[in-house]
Amino acid sequence: MGVFALGVGAGAVWLGREWTDDELAEKRMLRDSAPATRWGRTAERFTSMFDYFSKPIWPELLPPPLPAPHQKPYTLLVSLDDLLVTSTWDRQHGWRTAKRPGVDYFLAYLSQFFEVVIFTTQHHYTAIPILEKLDPYNFFITYKLFRDATRASEGGPVKDLSYLNRPLDKVLIIDAHAEHVASHPENAIVVKPWKGTKENDRGLIDLIPFLESIGIYKPPDVRSVLKSYEGKDIPKEYAIKEAEHKKVFIEQWRARGGGKGLSSGGFTISSLFSSGPEKAAPLPLTYLEAKRKEAQSVYLEEKKYIEEHKAEFEKLIEADRQAQMTGPIWSNIAAGFGVAPPTPPPGTLEAGGEKAPEGSQQA
Repeated sequence: MGVFALGVGAGAVWLGREWTDDELAEKRMLRDSAPATRWGRTAERFTSMFDYFSKPIWPELLPPPLPAPHQKPYTLLVSLDDLLVTSTWDRQHGWRTAKRPGVDYFLAYLSQFFEVVIFTTQHHYTAIPILEKLDPYNFFITYKLFRDATRASEGGPVKDLSYLNRPLDKVLIIDAHAEHVASHPENAIVVKPWKGTKENDRGLIDLIPFLESIGIYKPPDVRSVLKSYEGKDIPKEYAIKEAEHKKVFIEQWRARGGGKGLSSGGFTISSLFSSGPEKAAPLPLTYLEAKRKEAQSVYLEEKKYIEEHKAEFEKLIEADRQAQMTGPIWSNIAAGFGVAPPTPPPGTLEAGGEKAPEGSQQA
């Protein structure tokens, strides 16, 4: 008992020691806000022993950013449940998952501007089959984060962006549940949950112009942009602002003589060589519209490439599955039951995923 008491006392003294800079950085605390008393330090260090059950499994959820020019300037975290898909259960069919209209275009198009990360509160063993349907060839989703990457709280799992390993002025998160983004609401776009009842839903499509503008204009801090839309319907408010900007742009263009040939008056040099009335010049594109046109072209080219090489991708996927089924673990299991494992086809290579259905069909 004496040895035990001595050990407890020594442990309490050790837990109450002063903070070091490395320890504060690891705990994401500032020296001014960290517990300053011996009892406070002891309590903080003792409770942190159980962080495995309440905090993300890794101190940094994403690997370091890629070197330029491969790293996208912004990170877009997208929830899965009630945003990209919705799941239902009944006695007749069991669990069924439906894709939201526009989800394929949403992920493919925005991946040009953002490092797209799926962040779901589901466990990986239920979420991965769905994600393999949404991005079968791993073209658009850069990383995937699951339930073990969230922080536990009284209101349920929280997606704490301080563990993300990305500068928060370049991070946006879209979620259908405000409680999941409670730690960083200034980085969040909270939308109404989609339950699959509206087949012609445009929730994702309507968000694209706003997100696209961030990728094109590259603001220094996305939080200030989101602050200006606080409490507003972002797609509607942004559409109004873009229309106003277009109107001002056209007025300025016409004031400079746009649409009147080489002269600002009624007479133009081109009218000397034409027998009829002069046709007005087409309206010019704004900077945003020109960049949007380029992005659309890139999207269509990438879509065409995937369609043309679809058979090759599917072959690689099947070869990878066969390789996994003939790996050492499966071979040992099969040998234990006296069953010969399947023979892999020649030319086995790595790949992953499945063919994604179109529209809002079952995923």
